[in-house]
Amino acid sequence: MNKFTEAGYQIYVVGGAVRDLLLKRPVHDWDFTTDAKPEEILKLFPKGFSNNKFGTVGIPSDDQIFEVTTMRKEGDYTDSRHPDSVSWTKKIEADLARRDFTINALALDIKGRGEREKGKVKNSLLTSEAIDSSLITIIDSFDGQKDLEGGLIRAVGDPNKRFQEDALRLIRAIRIGAELGFDIEKETFAAIKIQANLIAEIANERIRDELFKLLASTNPYMGIVKLREAGILQIVLPELERTFGIVQEGPKHDRIYDIGEHSLLSLKNTPSTDPIVRLAALLHDVGKSDTVSTASDGNVTFYNHDLVGGKIVRQIGKRFNMSKYQLEKLYSLVRWHLFTVDEKQTDAAIRRFIKNVGLENIPDIMAVRVGDRLGGGTATAVSWRMEEFLKRIDQVMQKPFSISDLKVTGNDVMKTLNIKPGRKVGEILQKLFKEIQADDSKNNKEYLLNRITQLQEQFYSKMSPE
Repeated sequence: MNKFTEAGYQIYVVGGAVRDLLLKRPVHDWDFTTDAKPEEILKLFPKGFSNNKFGTVGIPSDDQIFEVTTMRKEGDYTDSRHPDSVSWTKKIEADLARRDFTINALALDIKGRGEREKGKVKNSLLTSEAIDSSLITIIDSFDGQKDLEGGLIRAVGDPNKRFQEDALRLIRAIRIGAELGFDIEKETFAAIKIQANLIAEIANERIRDELFKLLASTNPYMGIVKLREAGILQIVLPELERTFGIVQEGPKHDRIYDIGEHSLLSLKNTPSTDPIVRLAALLHDVGKSDTVSTASDGNVTFYNHDLVGGKIVRQIGKRFNMSKYQLEKLYSLVRWHLFTVDEKQTDAAIRRFIKNVGLENIPDIMAVRVGDRLGGGTATAVSWRMEEFLKRIDQVMQKPFSISDLKVTGNDVMKTLNIKPGRKVGEILQKLFKEIQADDSKNNKEYLLNRITQLQEQFYSKMSPE
């Protein structure tokens, strides 16, 4: 900032960084605006880079990149995403007028050039405490500080126009509210409802990013509820919307919530901050709308909804262009969420469960199960049976779980049978491993060496006289 000022340019901290400083929250993204044009910025910072027509220059610094954008005014938005034209301005108020919400339409001006030249603030860090300094001025043309104090998300100017300019703001308003615990101002929320259909014009990847941020927020439940109230959830996740109104009724059931409501409450009660785990909790029963049926005894059933749900979330993940890791994790948590909790299961059954879910996903699928229980009205997060089941998993994990855990090796096979390295060695080890999976007490060297000889004899007995 000093470098811009010393060159005779205006320079301000803007947007979310100012908001977070005022709220005394950690600042993760520093954005600046200046009256210097992009080519002038690049002269000051030769290592900077610019690759768009909107006046943004990235300036590398240590392990982060600062974005500096030339102050601008914008033309019409015909694609509900980008302005058709931009023009530069030297007035910070004009630049702030184009921003989305009042709490983001704030700027910090470090004044007192003489003080900087004397070196008093040249190397100082900008912190929330520093805002109290007489050297710093907050520029607030739209009562953003008032909305920060009141806990409100309010659009700058005409909310309908703001959302028509960039339809992703429809979700962003709700996401920021969920992150900060803020409500959405009445007229702004009314405009979100009116403009909800515009979200269909936004790329799925951008919707995914906002959705993940919302799910990772401090109140994802309220965020998803707001999305549904606004009519947006129905557009971005129609598969979930179909579960509302479906109730598991019948003589064997005493349900309080319909499937959609249960899904929302499962999200609310899932003890994980991982957005993929929270999404799995939200979508774990998404297959029930396609498998609902009424049995002859009057009970509503959803046979194979876990299998169908797994297929559905794969489609959702591909639609949102999730990474392979994200997609596989989401699928595993939904596909296998209906696992049997029984401390008396055999070692082989528990190993199958671990193999299906993935060892790294065990804590996450347990978190989904906790959300499922509490979201269904159960009073306790974990039952005694679940605790015993977890102990059994730990016990099984201490037992042989891969070929390398066998008490014999390929060298033992070759030495016992007097054979050379080859496919047969691997086949015998695989057969031994299957036996140990069923009964790990057999994993001792004497027994396994004897079995190697027996397997060899069985092989020759099956051969024809030729």
